[in-house]
Amino acid sequence: MNIIKSKLIEVISAVLPITVLVLILDLVLLHMDLLLIYRFIIGTLLIIIGLTAFLLGVDIGISPIGNLIGSNMVKLNKVWLLALIGLFLGFIISIIEPDLHILAGQVELVSSGQINKVSLIVVVSIGIAAMVSLGLIRIVYNITLQKVLIVLYSVILILSFFVSKEFLAISFDSSGATTGAMTVPFLLALAIGISAMKKDSKASEKDSFGLIAIASAGAIIAVMVMSIITGTKEITGDLQINDNKSKGIFEPFIDKIPLIAAEIFIAIISILIIFIVLHKITFKLNKNTFSKILIGLAFTYIGLVLFLVGVNAGFMEIGSIVGYEVASLENKAILIILGFLLGLVTILAEPAVHVLTHEIEDVTSGYINRKLIMAFLSIGVGFAIGLSMLRIVLPELELWHLILPGYLIAMTMTFFAPKVFVGIAFDSGGVASGPMTATFILAFTQGAAEAIEGADVLVDGFGMIAMVALTPIIALQILGLIYKKKSVKRGVDINAK
Repeated sequence: MNIIKSKLIEVISAVLPITVLVLILDLVLLHMDLLLIYRFIIGTLLIIIGLTAFLLGVDIGISPIGNLIGSNMVKLNKVWLLALIGLFLGFIISIIEPDLHILAGQVELVSSGQINKVSLIVVVSIGIAAMVSLGLIRIVYNITLQKVLIVLYSVILILSFFVSKEFLAISFDSSGATTGAMTVPFLLALAIGISAMKKDSKASEKDSFGLIAIASAGAIIAVMVMSIITGTKEITGDLQINDNKSKGIFEPFIDKIPLIAAEIFIAIISILIIFIVLHKITFKLNKNTFSKILIGLAFTYIGLVLFLVGVNAGFMEIGSIVGYEVASLENKAILIILGFLLGLVTILAEPAVHVLTHEIEDVTSGYINRKLIMAFLSIGVGFAIGLSMLRIVLPELELWHLILPGYLIAMTMTFFAPKVFVGIAFDSGGVASGPMTATFILAFTQGAAEAIEGADVLVDGFGMIAMVALTPIIALQILGLIYKKKSVKRGVDINAK
């Protein structure tokens, strides 16, 4: 009961700020239909209950499975087999990622079907699979994360010259969306499980992070390659703002439940089958441990369904309306300031962020404080959403004007930041863009792009997730440099932590 209570308090403190901010905004500026507000409040309650159950399920279900698979994969002593399993697991976990389905659905909707949802999901999953395989090989051979990332982002830089503005935004957004509520806990546990088998504890800690970062790069490369191969250039589209006044309070929730429940069931059942097969072959867990993990998977399923129903039916709808209405105001500075504030508070409600920050604190034995990580993440994401709103207000400010110098700064910082912070920073970039960002903030951004004259929903409405994936990388490496400075003063080797 104490664990459930602590999780519940943590979730309420995370979700409450964005709820209060939207309600104050409605009271002071927007005066939206009461039906929307009621649905928003119901959505908030579902998110609180769902996120609490999900985080509990990750602790006792998803993370132990990932750790078990990771630690047993090392025992194979065959790199080619390790790479093959990584390829399979990467594809499976990506293709069932709810955030990726949400983004792909939005891309298909806004592009009027020019970019097919299924095709985008499969292409991204192939990219993720290839990079998970590469990431596992990196851990085994102790290849520096910095070198791998420099190569991958150099490839991305070269490919970016051959894709359209629309595909540039979608490519980077796919990277952020695919590392969501299902993918992050599993990949993080997998990397920690493999790294923990190393005799060198210093190398083990550094290699526990970075797999998510490498996987994220795979999504960007895959979508860019798809754009080049298909020869798709300019795409047009728009967004229909619909406040669903004709529907009752509960109807949108009832409509969403079957589809979301089915998608998450496929995700959980896939992991369950893998777990049971490996349990019979290698794990051979005792009855209590086996039952506990099954209960954890049940909590994960129920929690994720409730969370995503709350977000999709209660939050996403109001997001596009808030974005459209605020962007329609004469003073555009309000949109930029609101974007910054939404970035600050939304990150606190991301499920995968809580998983990652707890893992960071555990792996570093509390040396890296999770509250500091959360604070720097919030500031980073605040700037990301603020800059995304600025890009909508000033259409001549293109995504690559921000992304290119941003990643150059991030890559340069890898030479100076402590190695453990490099992995944490790049992982955090992928983790920050979870279901709250992929739904509420994405809808808010697209609503704003639809309202601003001269802005394009496909070019300016997408690309926000790309910014959210970038700014935490810089913010957390700055935190790493602060830790480094303090450790020098104390005569402590931070890379040994």
